[in-house]
Amino acid sequence: MKLSNVSILTLNKAIQKGDISANEIANKTIEMIEKNNPKLNAWTEITKKRILKEADIVDKKRLKGEQLTLLSGIPYAVKNLFDVCGYTTLSGASLFIEQSIAHNDAWIISKLSQLGAILSGMLNMDAYAYGFTTENSYFGTTYNPHDLTRIAGGSSGGSAAAVAAGLVHFSLGTDTNGSVRVPASLCGIFSLKPTFGRLSRTGTHTFCSSLDHIGLFARRVEDLSIVYDHVQGKDIKDLFQVKCSTNLTLIKLNKKRNKLRCGLLKGFFSYWCNEDAHKAMNVAGKELRADDEIIIPEAELARSAAFIITAGESGNQYLPLLRQIPEKFEPNSRERLLAGAIMPAAWYIQSQRFRYYFKQQVLPLFKKFDVLIAPATPCTAISIGQQNICINGHDLPAKSSMGMLTQPISFLGLPVCTVPFLTQSGLPIGLQLIAAPFKEELTLYAAHILEKKGLTMPQISMTDK
Repeated sequence: MKLSNVSILTLNKAIQKGDISANEIANKTIEMIEKNNPKLNAWTEITKKRILKEADIVDKKRLKGEQLTLLSGIPYAVKNLFDVCGYTTLSGASLFIEQSIAHNDAWIISKLSQLGAILSGMLNMDAYAYGFTTENSYFGTTYNPHDLTRIAGGSSGGSAAAVAAGLVHFSLGTDTNGSVRVPASLCGIFSLKPTFGRLSRTGTHTFCSSLDHIGLFARRVEDLSIVYDHVQGKDIKDLFQVKCSTNLTLIKLNKKRNKLRCGLLKGFFSYWCNEDAHKAMNVAGKELRADDEIIIPEAELARSAAFIITAGESGNQYLPLLRQIPEKFEPNSRERLLAGAIMPAAWYIQSQRFRYYFKQQVLPLFKKFDVLIAPATPCTAISIGQQNICINGHDLPAKSSMGMLTQPISFLGLPVCTVPFLTQSGLPIGLQLIAAPFKEELTLYAAHILEKKGLTMPQISMTDK
């Protein structure tokens, strides 16, 4: 059985029937990672003992006739800012290498372990989760599986590349200003950034508390829905968790419903993207019958305010260490963190006030629309080391501009499913399908429609090359 070519449901069914064991899956996963990771550089740590131990537990349960879940025996990996028991949580930075190991798994990893999912290891990222390219000065650059000369995006670049390459069925990342949606767009896979506060963040290394989300990556909408259904739950330790439930999105995908009311975000969102993104928007808009075009006048201000909040919170978090050991900070981020740490408090306060105002302007749109459609990135993946991109005749700094279309949405904490499309160059580009708070199932349903029509990016696998 070619692991990279089968869905979670198909693989799980084979495990339940005894056609393949979890141990065989674990060993095959390790073999594929060890073969392909040297050229991909997605994993910073392979948890061999753990994945084999977790696989053994699944096999013993099956032999005893005990109930298995849909995630039993399914391999996955996590961004290396999630606590994994017995390992140091690095958050992509050499700064933390000498810190003590985690004594407990992050809440979401603990839940996945209880459900029988098998953890293959931790994944590369931008240092401190501050970036959109995963060009990490200590762990090295993560390469895009579609073209190894190009970036995978960031900051969850390793998480996207690992799934896009077909080496695991799903992965976990985090999204502050677009760190799940940007790499999903550039690597050509599906992602889900749930509503802010929907999934527990306990046991994750914080970057910006008022904007950080847990996010998910998968190669199919069905797989994404299964994982999302299973990782929900109440965590009393997470004070930012505002609402939890068990949404049976997998069942809802194939349920007949009224036609989705969809609209295209224009203005800021259509101006700052290239022809590839426009073509993807037209394809999705036609299929989802998005006849209305919407302009959110303050979207650019929202992006600026998101920058200020991110800089202020992250800079102040790291200020004590910046004073003590500035030389140990990753050079691409040190100056930005310092700038955030000395930023006037009035800027931060005014940005949070604007955030409240902006939310009051945007949320009423969802009385008319179920899903809003916008590009996820201004262009396809750029070359590694590229400093600038040209969009609509404007030269822009590449590292910060890859997330310019995702930041206004993160600012509001709205749920977003990223859907990959193929461009004429053969590289993928993603669209954001955006819904009202806690309406994740609508974004997944819209993505499912596009996937069923065969309009989304065809899957690739490094294991087939």
